[in-house]
Amino acid sequence: MSTDTRASVHPSKRVLVAAWAVPVMVIGKFGLLSGIPIVVVLVASLRKGRSKALRWWSGALTLAYATPLTMWLAGPSQAPSLSKYMDSTTTAALAAAGVATAIAHQVVRRRSTGK
Repeated sequence: MSTDTRASVHPSKRVLVAAWAVPVMVIGKFGLLSGIPIVVVLVASLRKGRSKALRWWSGALTLAYATPLTMWLAGPSQAPSLSKYMDSTTTAALAAAGVATAIAHQVVRRRSTGK
């Protein structure tokens, strides 16, 4: 692993793929499974030496996901899945948060690699 600080700041390709997978999975009605790439993005952004901007974006995405998840699990909902529980506005907001987070990761990666 490189000792260059720029290399430790930019997200890996796996994190970028996970970040872009979130909005795709949410729009594709895989709401509960989209938690997996969200956790990958959050853990990668919290690692030592990462950008503070990535932490904020990843935290916002996690909060945007945790809110409907908690409401679905704790509430008296009869919806069989998280995707069916979320209305179109919630789905759009979660997908938009996913896109914003993915773009933030992409921008940080480009700036740190000089591309």
